[in-house]
Amino acid sequence: MTQLIETREKLLDETGWRILHALQEDARMSYAELGRRVGLTAPAVQERVKRLEEAGIVKGYHAEIDLKRVGAPVSAFIRLSDTGKNFDRVGEILKVMPYVLEMHHVLGEDCYVVKVAVPSVAALDTFFRRVKPYAHTTTSIIVHSPVDHRTICADIADEPEM
Repeated sequence: MTQLIETREKLLDETGWRILHALQEDARMSYAELGRRVGLTAPAVQERVKRLEEAGIVKGYHAEIDLKRVGAPVSAFIRLSDTGKNFDRVGEILKVMPYVLEMHHVLGEDCYVVKVAVPSVAALDTFFRRVKPYAHTTTSIIVHSPVDHRTICADIADEPEM
């Protein structure tokens, strides 16, 4: 654990955070452009990115998809809680459902929070029919998302002042 903290602190200096911020804004930029943005040469920034990946800080690179344009205009957050009837089955069902974009096991009154994107309300009904025998659901349809993606920066890792 101590080595992990030391590695994180070494990699997440001011330059490391600037690299992370730039990659979150545009992970497709060249190493030359990334180097220009953070004040390093392309080979130096490539080595820094490689070390961030090896440390598990950068886990992957993803395309952001417009759900409406691919035919899934209805999005919702669905909270699921245990009915006492084979609730373990819910996790198995959710993991293979194509509509499930995110699945989070949570502590508290609910057991799972999932984000789904579906082509229609009828498809959402199909989702409910699959999980209703095993879970109670509470649903919030997403109308719009004023903040749907935010980059993490050094400020978020700072300890709050007491």
